Amino acid sequence: MVVATILQEVNIEEKINNAPDSSYEIGVFIGSMLPFVILAIIAYAIYYYNKKRVNKE
Repeated sequence: MVVATILQEVNIEEKINNAPDSSYEIGVFIGSMLPFVILAIIAYAIYYYNKKRVNKE
């Protein structure tokens, strides 16, 4: 988790302050949350697949 935080050195406050309008803020929020949501979905899919495979045996 620390590695992901270090790799994502993004100053969101600066982007929002320089935003042309309010819809840009929504895009920045979604763009900052999207990688974590995708990783959570991938982790759950792997967990579900492995759980299903173990129960078959």
